[in-house]
Amino acid sequence: MNHHVVESDLLAAGGLRLELDGALAIVVLDRPERRNALSNTTFAALGAIPELLPPEVRVVLIRAEGAIFSAGLDLRLIKPEGIPGEKSLRDITAGDDAAVADWIAGIQHAFAWLREGSLITVAAVQGAAIGGGFQLALSADIRVLATDARFSMREVALGIIPDLLGSQNLSALVGCSRALEICATARWVDAEEGMALGLATVVVPPEQLTDRALELCAAILANPPAAVSAVKQLVRGADQRDPAAQAALERTTQVPLLRALTAGQLS
Repeated sequence: MNHHVVESDLLAAGGLRLELDGALAIVVLDRPERRNALSNTTFAALGAIPELLPPEVRVVLIRAEGAIFSAGLDLRLIKPEGIPGEKSLRDITAGDDAAVADWIAGIQHAFAWLREGSLITVAAVQGAAIGGGFQLALSADIRVLATDARFSMREVALGIIPDLLGSQNLSALVGCSRALEICATARWVDAEEGMALGLATVVVPPEQLTDRALELCAAILANPPAAVSAVKQLVRGADQRDPAAQAALERTTQVPLLRALTAGQLS
């Protein structure tokens, strides 16, 4: 494998690091001194990552440096002075409704690629994942948790709502009623409860988190790319299709795979 770090001024400014290792890309939240808080520059950097990935990448692992995954929105954005070089929320909300909605849409775009398309995305979460940090973890297809991981959808406590598809992603995993309770109370969900609710596939000691997540990525990469990509599309949105529509999608997806298999061209 040819492991290297992508050089990018935008990623560095946003507190992100992108490592490439063959078919695996690793996105690292790399601002532990600020608890990996998310700023406007972080959102811009996240949104730029797909364009920096070579075509051979099939799996993306998201992890974080430091004791916590992410404290969510950098609260300096709420203060009048904001973050140096960035607009504050006061500046942003001084615009009309369409301008504010466009700003939110840009942030949503930064998260959307994790769940859309053919890439399989895995989040390795340690410590706290709060607000936008929780929603970032929820945007991944699969989550591996450290025993000290804990989540809180803190937006409602600030008088706002989760707006990065966190409400939909959480509802798909735990059901509407439980998702509403978690969001409306802004309470903490620890790793044990998260595992019981279906937020994670495995919970491991913190010192084993990265290795276990890498093992999972390797297991995915060991299988034929076309089948792995296809099965993601089948699973995503399956709960929103009726059985007949799901069966039809399975048929149309399977036909070319069967042809490739019988022709000895499965790759």
